[in-house]
Amino acid sequence: MASTGIAVVGASLGGLRAAEQLRAAGWEGAITVYGDEPHLPYNRPPLTKEVLAGEVPPPTTELRRRPSVEDVEWRLGQAVGSADLGARTLTLADGSVHVYEGLVAATGVRPRRLPLTGGSPRHVVRTLEDSAGLRGELRTGTRVLVIGSGFIGCEVAATARKAGCEVTVVAPESEPMLLALGEGLGRVLRRRHEVRGVRFRMGCLVSQLADGYVVLDDGSECAADVVVEAVGSVPNVEWLRASEGVGLDLSDGILCDEHLRIGGLAHAVAVGDAARFPNPRYGPAARRVEHWSIPSDTAKHAARVLVAGLGGTEHGLAPFAPLPSFWSDQFGMRVQSFGQPGVGERAQLLAGDAESVDGDVLYGYYRGERLVGVAALGGAGVVGLAGRYRGELMVLPEVVG
Repeated sequence: MASTGIAVVGASLGGLRAAEQLRAAGWEGAITVYGDEPHLPYNRPPLTKEVLAGEVPPPTTELRRRPSVEDVEWRLGQAVGSADLGARTLTLADGSVHVYEGLVAATGVRPRRLPLTGGSPRHVVRTLEDSAGLRGELRTGTRVLVIGSGFIGCEVAATARKAGCEVTVVAPESEPMLLALGEGLGRVLRRRHEVRGVRFRMGCLVSQLADGYVVLDDGSECAADVVVEAVGSVPNVEWLRASEGVGLDLSDGILCDEHLRIGGLAHAVAVGDAARFPNPRYGPAARRVEHWSIPSDTAKHAARVLVAGLGGTEHGLAPFAPLPSFWSDQFGMRVQSFGQPGVGERAQLLAGDAESVDGDVLYGYYRGERLVGVAALGGAGVVGLAGRYRGELMVLPEVVG
């Protein structure tokens, strides 16, 4: 059996940042990063925008690696089949067994797929290969049906429409990006898509796929030469199932404590989209946060905790309390958020005209009287305005009183 020092399972952004932060935290031993894709870590947000539009060559999405990780071993195209957290071993898909001292779980998520068969060509967008496959279908006049109106669904709809496609979005929610933006800003976003030619069928589910069209749950049909599934994600946790007997909770990602430790173990931490952790900014509930900032934020904290744990010392860190942020570019507009609007009890228009199909709009999201998030739609001015609320959002609720 091969010894790997610290094993990082997952070779995307979270895995890269974990390796870098382990070095920054003082770990001088071996680090091995395992990834099921054949690529070195690359940036995924452009896959639904610039790469999908053919504006950016895929190789340019590769993430820059700091000099501190030049000696890290990358085991790419080698998926981890299972892990034994008690024995500290990994078993790869090829059957080989690797012993580790410390573990970083950074396996992220994969696209959720509909339990339907048949129909027009179906796509998801998660990998470079996914984006390339869909890009080949986007031609003037192609009827593209997007199932789902979250980040990926809205970004793909905008890119396909700019490519000259006829685009329809079908989703069960009342407004696009509802969970991230709420009703008010979601409605503003939908109107701005509609004036640019995107059609929406909100409050609907797809019940059947057929050649050239889909059938909705109300019995109506929508034309579709190409179908894009953007119906959420599934955390990649199956490789940890063998360790569930030690109290590991994998019901929605990997349940961690307030320091991102898995099952309270000093030698195992989780980072990125698959990590479910409590954030004292928003109460005791543990949540997964699928924003671009989270892999880097979790990696910094988890690396310090893991290195201290392996050294048998206290890490001396306060509970992990990140301020989530995200952005999304659609039709030349930017959606920018700080905090966690989804935990707000009410939304309030802070700037702009919610009835306009142009211009800047800013919403604030509140729990009681406490601001827990802001979200902006528009240009650089309103994005900057949203950023001015970061100081208020950074205050922990105990201090607010």
